[in-house]
Amino acid sequence: MNLIIPMAGRGTRLRPHTLYTPKPLIPVAGKPIVQRLVEDIAAMCDEPISKIGFVVGDFGKEVEDQLINIAAQIGAEGQIYYQEEALGTGHAIYCAEPLLDGPVIVAFADTLFRADFKVSTNDEGVIWVKQIEDPSQFGVVTVDDNNTISGFVEKPKEFVSDLAIIGIYFFGNGGHLGKELKLLMDNNVVKGGEFQLTDALESMRQQGVGFKPGKVEHWMDCGNKNATVETNRVLLDFEDEGGLISSEATIENSSIIPPVLIADGATISNSVIGPHVSVGHNSVIEDSRISNSIIREECSIRNSVLTNSMVGVKASINASARDLSLGDFSVENS
Repeated sequence: MNLIIPMAGRGTRLRPHTLYTPKPLIPVAGKPIVQRLVEDIAAMCDEPISKIGFVVGDFGKEVEDQLINIAAQIGAEGQIYYQEEALGTGHAIYCAEPLLDGPVIVAFADTLFRADFKVSTNDEGVIWVKQIEDPSQFGVVTVDDNNTISGFVEKPKEFVSDLAIIGIYFFGNGGHLGKELKLLMDNNVVKGGEFQLTDALESMRQQGVGFKPGKVEHWMDCGNKNATVETNRVLLDFEDEGGLISSEATIENSSIIPPVLIADGATISNSVIGPHVSVGHNSVIEDSRISNSIIREECSIRNSVLTNSMVGVKASINASARDLSLGDFSVENS
């Protein structure tokens, strides 16, 4: 089985944190978003993932090497493909056309989930959905009496379904998907100037492919700062087993309120940390109170009160009480 992860977007809604780090590599609860996605998908497959195609922009060799290593950690071969123009979801997937062969999972890189569901290669197709109260801002599916997907509607203005598509798909025949995507591009079938995956899905459905909905219990977004901090909170709740504080962290005269994650080399003194805080490698926190926040690697935080905040790599804060979004290498004094 192959896995394709389109992740070439610029992550503008999460700036300034994506100026130096592509959004899928932003850590939540101590792991990059894309690593969590890969691990979660591998856990729900009934056979090993052999190849992972990461569809990227101009991220550079260091990022590409990190992605290859993420694939290797689950025993897969990582491959890098490039989307040089933002031409839509269908185009992004087709950039990894060599992997559209046999069973294929497509997962967009800002989608994290929790589901009690196993992917079987005997399925023709699965589209993961989440039941939500207001589906008007999402693509949704309709289903028939046999629980088979009967249609796709993009951002419905009137209610047709509350099953929102979360961005993870399984295709028993990846080659069929590849042919449909190529037809879209050969015939310039665009909406809003982009080649849409849902057009290929609808064509496949009309040809008799039976897509069924795979429902998730939790769908977590990392689209902007507030959503990413909230996802960090949810994941820490899921994963708190008393082992999220590194033995190589130094904690002196401080109160730790779980769940928190404190990475190797972090130093915390005269502070209150938690609940729902992730502290990155080699960060230093002194005389501060931090809750519900993500603190990246090698930060320096002193005399500060932070909540609902994201603090970037090597950022420095002194005497600040606020809801903060501070990018990499930044300095904040007040």
